Amino acid sequence: MKVAKLRIALGALAMLSVALSASGATHAQTPERTRVEINEAYLKELLRETKVDTTDTMSVFSHVFMALPERVDVLPTENYFYFRFLAQGVAWAGSIRLGPAERAKQTLEFGFYKDLADWADELSGARREILGAAQGVSIVEETPLRYRVTAVGRTVVFVLNDLSNVQPPPQTLLATERFLGPIFDESGLRFFLVYNRAAKVFHYVLDETVPVPDELVDLKEAPRIAIGRRTGFAFYRDHLRERRILVGVNEINSRLNTWFDGPFDQLPENFIKGEDLREAILDADPTAKGEIDRLGNYLKEVGRYLIHPYMLYRKPTDLVRIHTCATQRQKRPDQYAKCFEIEPDPSTFGPPPTAKGLKK
Repeated sequence: MKVAKLRIALGALAMLSVALSASGATHAQTPERTRVEINEAYLKELLRETKVDTTDTMSVFSHVFMALPERVDVLPTENYFYFRFLAQGVAWAGSIRLGPAERAKQTLEFGFYKDLADWADELSGARREILGAAQGVSIVEETPLRYRVTAVGRTVVFVLNDLSNVQPPPQTLLATERFLGPIFDESGLRFFLVYNRAAKVFHYVLDETVPVPDELVDLKEAPRIAIGRRTGFAFYRDHLRERRILVGVNEINSRLNTWFDGPFDQLPENFIKGEDLREAILDADPTAKGEIDRLGNYLKEVGRYLIHPYMLYRKPTDLVRIHTCATQRQKRPDQYAKCFEIEPDPSTFGPPPTAKGLKK
């Protein structure tokens, strides 16, 4: 398929609930006891008066930054640190991003917006800025993938996720496939980003070398498809290799930019070797020549080339046609791989571009 340009929008909802953590809503986590979030803490946080000015970017940045511990781990591989907070009865979501381009300039990207809802899925109150020395924000590299950020009178160390040694098991890939890099998605699942040169398609292959934090439930209408009970991610058990290929993400999660909108926005940008990604994109879509850098970022506009080969499904039975196609084509490898690439409907991609230039 011709892969469409990446929509401009903020990242998914927060993996860290700043408001609840700051209010002491959770107890210390131990191996025997998982964290329990209580409604009482949420309600008290909701009703608490706050002086944060959500019309001012630096006011919100200060509010978030002061709530962080002295060290945070940025787990998603596109270097987004997600947050969420309550103010004046409204939930806000956003991110601090330490991308390669920003790090090289000793800056970071900060953005936030009013949390989305099914009945109101357009960005509201959204702002995005690049912060650096001019705004009183200092970013210093301590070691590769470890950065000391100083602002508003305190310092927080941001540790980016080091997956540099992660490789798929040898039996995972076909001879026609190239491994482009490991992905840690904000859903908590890990993937291998793979490009099939023969079929000219990309795959997100589930990394099962580590425990998968989800319950995969088989779809009775298509026995090779299983859907994550927590994430809603749909996987196809491959006929050609012992692996699971991501074939579907629930449409509502994509439209609302939740944690579960799929791994298209968590490319392994810290671990892509040389020109591997750009070469794969140009092989799949020659029209992108001269338009993107080595990481797939557009040269003349904000955004990144969209690698989104999976379906956005509304109901589980929408996925049955993938199983039908794969079953019929399993002995034709060049055609078989195309069964897992579904052109998404742009209308299901959530908030449209805004004047603030917010992006995934």
